[in-house]
Amino acid sequence: MGNRGMEDLIPLVNQLQGALGSVGQSCHLHLPQIAVVGGQSAGKSSVLENFVGRDFLPRGSGIVTRRPLILQLLNSDTEYGEFFHCKGKKFTDFDEICKEIEAETLRLTGSNKSISPVPITLQIHSPHVLNLTLVDLPGITKVPVGDQPADIEYQIRDIIMQYICKENCLILAVTPANSDLANSDALKLAKDVDPQGQRTIGVITKLDLMDQGTNAREILENRLLPLRRGYIGVVNRSQKDIDGKKDIKAALESERKFFLSHPAYKHLAEKMGTPYLQRILNQQLTNHIRDTLPSFRSHLQSLLLSLHKEAEEYKHFSPDDPARRTKTLLQLVQRLAVDFEKLIEGSGDRVDTVTLSGGARINKIFHERFPSELAKIESDEGKLRQEINYAIRNIHGVRTGLFTPDMAFEAIVKKQISSLKEPCIKFIDMVSQELCSTVYQCISKLSSFPGLRDETERIVVTEIREQESKCRDQVLMLIDIQLAYINTKHEDFIGFTNSQHVQKQNNGTSSAQSSRNQGVASFSRLIVIHKGWLTISNIGIMKGGAKEFWFILSTESLSWFRDEEEKEKKYMLPLDNLKLRDVEKGFMSSKFVFAIFNTESRNVYKDYRCLELACNSQEELDSWKASLLRAGVYPEKVSTLAEDGFRNGLEKFTNPQLERQVETIRNLVDSYMSIIYKTMRDLMPKTVMHLMINSVKEFISSELLAQLYALGECTSLMDESPEQRQHREEVLRKHVALKEALAVIGEVSSSTCTTPLPPPVDSSWIKHHSSSHPKNSVTGGKLLNRGHAPPVPRVSHVGTSVSPDGFQQQFAGQHNRTPTCVPRRHPPAIPSGK
Repeated sequence: MGNRGMEDLIPLVNQLQGALGSVGQSCHLHLPQIAVVGGQSAGKSSVLENFVGRDFLPRGSGIVTRRPLILQLLNSDTEYGEFFHCKGKKFTDFDEICKEIEAETLRLTGSNKSISPVPITLQIHSPHVLNLTLVDLPGITKVPVGDQPADIEYQIRDIIMQYICKENCLILAVTPANSDLANSDALKLAKDVDPQGQRTIGVITKLDLMDQGTNAREILENRLLPLRRGYIGVVNRSQKDIDGKKDIKAALESERKFFLSHPAYKHLAEKMGTPYLQRILNQQLTNHIRDTLPSFRSHLQSLLLSLHKEAEEYKHFSPDDPARRTKTLLQLVQRLAVDFEKLIEGSGDRVDTVTLSGGARINKIFHERFPSELAKIESDEGKLRQEINYAIRNIHGVRTGLFTPDMAFEAIVKKQISSLKEPCIKFIDMVSQELCSTVYQCISKLSSFPGLRDETERIVVTEIREQESKCRDQVLMLIDIQLAYINTKHEDFIGFTNSQHVQKQNNGTSSAQSSRNQGVASFSRLIVIHKGWLTISNIGIMKGGAKEFWFILSTESLSWFRDEEEKEKKYMLPLDNLKLRDVEKGFMSSKFVFAIFNTESRNVYKDYRCLELACNSQEELDSWKASLLRAGVYPEKVSTLAEDGFRNGLEKFTNPQLERQVETIRNLVDSYMSIIYKTMRDLMPKTVMHLMINSVKEFISSELLAQLYALGECTSLMDESPEQRQHREEVLRKHVALKEALAVIGEVSSSTCTTPLPPPVDSSWIKHHSSSHPKNSVTGGKLLNRGHAPPVPRVSHVGTSVSPDGFQQQFAGQHNRTPTCVPRRHPPAIPSGK
């Protein structure tokens, strides 16, 4: 059967499947195998038992095979069976194998004849078998039995499709000779996934049970209803023979005599029977492996390369060696310091392209969140004037003041400065939270050593809290310093004298603005603050509905264009007297919306008093708000009805002199507070960076290791977690298995004996399994004409499974879920009880 190196590859591949499957890892090797497909009582199980020469499969009426059975036949000197779910236990009694299959089936499916796609993997070692890997699939049925679900036919079909859709799977289509071959369910399913017939081998059973005077000669000669790979006839034991415990060896001898003596089949006797079928399947599987060997070798090499570095580290790892523990501790702490610094400084080896993290999030807090928080505390115009009014009148008391009191200015300014404490403390809390998140992200790499991870987390987080407290005290002291002395000699402060000129300039703003709009744009107007796509969401449906435009925010205007080329301008909105307002997110909307309106109740755009703009994420919304703040468009300050009513009543008692004094102090407060805001926006990030971020970085790189040693428990800190110990053993086992597989592949000769694929035949006689009109669907990477159908009800199970390639996978509520490549149809209606 070809060179021995290729023959040895099949059992080695099975060993590799066992090594990887036993640790719950699937490497998607897509190893070749043979799926046995057929209807109930078609003789599938008998064919498999004939291969082994033993009775080991459950028998009974109705559906018996309720879970796929991956049967790995390995030629060896001794005869025994071994299950993947009880590794290491050898079954020499084949009756015990049968009982174990039944028990494992009941464990997952129960006793109500339901089915499960989770396979059972059984290795049979015997001197009487050839190396093969077969999958015994549940028999195709049409009618539910007992309390089986109404869609049992489609559940079975889904399970079969999971296997035969793969291009590496040969299909053994089993059909009894005493049924209509043209309506064979097995051949219909094979036709769906293998329209060219390159992977389908036909098996005709029960030739001895055909009506007298009839035979299947033309079918076996592949002249009637032809298949590309043809048909092989077999004769299994009858139910009477099984009940009478007829020996399989005697049954095989009876099969040989049947073909030699039957006048219709004796000329085909050498190419009929179970031994010939076994040889053909072994040859086809060997050929299939040979054809896929180059890609298989490349895949194994890539897997080995990915494991090599880790495996080399684990080879010399001695978990109980004190020197090794100390070295590992030192390396892990150094790596933690490097990872933390890279995340903060933005020089990480792996750049996250999905979300912001580490230093990028802190930068956003510095330059977007904190300015936004400062803008929120700015009082509106009416409230500020009211406070100034009260301050002036309270300072004058019963007297009528002739001059503007500077004490009123100082009182208002100190109140404004004191209100900075809340956003500044909130700013520190946000940075502290991001630092902790960054530390958690780095410490997660220490999960192999739970003791070290927990102690490191505790020490570093404690240090962050201490630095946060110091930073909070320092920031409060900065605010107290600002409160201690109001520097009216600051070079940027306008002073009392210049405040009158500012008032006059404000009165002439509108005329200056109109003249400037008619002339050439100033340089400041050309400064672009932000660009991006926004949707104008409040345009009526009758006027075209919500549309997306390319917006450009400059220091003086908000313009939008049709697209990014910025050629077709739709509108330009000046920023004078504009305010920003939050808009509640719609129930079914995924957009984040904010509104711009005019404080003088003028239309902002055409007939609209406000412009509602929508973006796709919260980050975009925050970015636009921060940019509008830089451009001077501040959030709306919502006041209570009581404040509005009191303020309106207050205007009746003002006099021109007091109004001038209020206006003067208002201009002075605006001037001085702009200096304070500018100073705090500059100092806060610097203070936090110095006292918190840099201090924590320095602590991790220089002090953390010393504090870990000071615990005096370094030995217990470096105890491996059970998961890490298992992972290390898995890596070493996989590494050895992969190297062994590649070594054997290297010895395989390319001159393996092979049988060329027969030429194509006309298989149009096989009807597609789908009864609906075919649609285009993709299966196994090929475009096939096969009908789709909506999902059918599923019964969820939770457990561990073995993939078709022999690998265990975790199924959690998806045991009966079928890949998208599997075609489905509507399940039958469930009859209602009356």
